[in-house]
Amino acid sequence: MSDERLGDPERSGRALAAGRTILVLRRIVPVLVASLLLSTPVVTATLVGDLTGDAARHLAAEGEPLDYAVEPVSLGVTGDRLVAVLAGVLVIVSLVLLVRATATRTLDPRWWTVLVPLVLGGVLIGLSWRIVTAGVIGANIGAGLVVLAGGPVLLVLLVAAMAQAFRVRRRQRMMG
Repeated sequence: MSDERLGDPERSGRALAAGRTILVLRRIVPVLVASLLLSTPVVTATLVGDLTGDAARHLAAEGEPLDYAVEPVSLGVTGDRLVAVLAGVLVIVSLVLLVRATATRTLDPRWWTVLVPLVLGGVLIGLSWRIVTAGVIGANIGAGLVVLAGGPVLLVLLVAAMAQAFRVRRRQRMMG
C-alpha cells in the first residue's frame, strides 16, 4: 500500500504546496520582522493616545498656547487613523506569519530571543513619543525623564538583542 500512496497525485501535490509555502515564508521572514519592528511604535503611540493633561487642555481652550518638547506630527484625523489601522494590521499579520514560520521550523525559535527585546524597544519608542509630544504649560518634566531613563533602557534592549543575535547566529553556523 505504501507504493500506491507514493504515486498518489493528490498527496504529492499537497507536499509540493507545503514546500512552496515554506519557501515563501523563508523569503519573507526579513520583511515580516522589519514590518513588525517599524509598526510597533506606531501602534503603541496610537493605543497610548495624546497625553496632554486636562488642565493644559482647559488652558489651551481659553487661548493659552501649549508648550511642547517636540511638536506632534499629524496627518489629520483621517490620515492618523489610516496610518494606525495599517500599522495595526502589519503588527498582527507579521506576528501571525512569524509564529507560523516558527511552527513550520522556517524560523528558528531562538530568534524570538532577539525579536522580543527589539519589539519592547519599539513599545518604548512609541510610549516615549507620546510623552515628549504631550502639550504642557511650562516645562515637560516627563520628556526629560524619558530622555534620562528611556534612552539607557532602549540601549540595554538593543545591546541585549545584538548579543543574542550573535549567539544564535554562531550556534546556527556550528550546527551547519
